[in-house]
Amino acid sequence: MFSDPAPPFVLFGVAHVTVLLGTVLLALVLARRVRARPSGALAGGFRYALATLLLAIIGFEMAMGVAGGWLTLQNVLPLQLCDLAMLLAVYSLIRLDRRTAELLYFWALAGSGLAMVTPDLRQGFPRWEFLAFFGLHGLVVVAALVLTFGFGLRPRPGSARRAFLATAGYAALVGGVNAMLGTNFMFLRARPATPTILDWFGPWPLYIVAAGALAFCLFWLLALPFRRPPAPPAASPPAPAPPYGGAGPATRT
Repeated sequence: MFSDPAPPFVLFGVAHVTVLLGTVLLALVLARRVRARPSGALAGGFRYALATLLLAIIGFEMAMGVAGGWLTLQNVLPLQLCDLAMLLAVYSLIRLDRRTAELLYFWALAGSGLAMVTPDLRQGFPRWEFLAFFGLHGLVVVAALVLTFGFGLRPRPGSARRAFLATAGYAALVGGVNAMLGTNFMFLRARPATPTILDWFGPWPLYIVAAGALAFCLFWLLALPFRRPPAPPAASPPAPAPPYGGAGPATRT
């Protein structure tokens, strides 16, 4: 299957739309099953299965890179945001850590999910590149939704701000790595060669600023479902009853 020629990737073609809908459906089904019994054996089996699948596909992709002779420094170092989200998903699934699951929620839906909608991909179905790309990114999205809505590891107050600051700090760190190694992690030096959403944001460096603004808006929107309404004001204590059963202070003559 992997060696057969296949047509190039078609944005919003049948295969693309099918895998997007399949990812959403899988996340909904698993989150619902886990929410019914989050401490049960079935829920534990789901999270370990997701973590194992992620690691297996990562290992398979690296093995294909070695066999094909195209495994380079940029392919190995997990400095793309989506790559780091994959490792974060594995850790969060195994440890059920609320802090990392919170960050994963924003990175998965605003990062990996957006990458699935406009992927940097040339090969179409059934090429292994297509299957590996959507398998990895899709499992990250599924893991984030299952952890958030199945296991109840929901973002806390201020989570959008913390996630944005963590992303901005990480981008600054990756920018330094790019300057030293001549790499293009997170596409901070140039846009992808294939059409993506970054093409809408103008030339370098304007698209970086626009992408940051988009991330801020997406994080804010993703946090909306978890914002608690302000508590109603406490009711005032009832006024003491007037003495002698009258309507006001008693008066003696």
